[in-house]
Amino acid sequence: QVQLVESGGGLVQAGGSLRLSCAASGRTFSMNAMGWFRQAPGKEREFVAVISRNDNIFYADSVKGRFTISKDNAKNTVYLQMNSLKPEDTAVYYCAVDTDRYGSNWYYASQYDYWGQGTQVTVSS
Repeated sequence: QVQLVESGGGLVQAGGSLRLSCAASGRTFSMNAMGWFRQAPGKEREFVAVISRNDNIFYADSVKGRFTISKDNAKNTVYLQMNSLKPEDTAVYYCAVDTDRYGSNWYYASQYDYWGQGTQVTVSS
């Protein structure tokens, strides 16, 4: 199994920045990709960004140019740098891990096997 712990959420004004972290432990050698999703009240969980074992990176259109995903392999940690935040970015942000060696449908929550507990990001206008 893989355990995930997110941190870095909080309250920020529109236009501000936050950096989320997600530390993985356990069977980290099995990780194929690490992704970020978010879920706003009354809405479905949606894809934000993903970084694969081979450093392939994809973003949702809504965050391109504002968010940056990165990872530190030595620390088994993935980061999400969020700049130019908007009120519509307000959500609980979840870190997730895909352990399918051949997995690639990273836009879909069903692709991921393990999830963190989530961290709240609130952007005030």
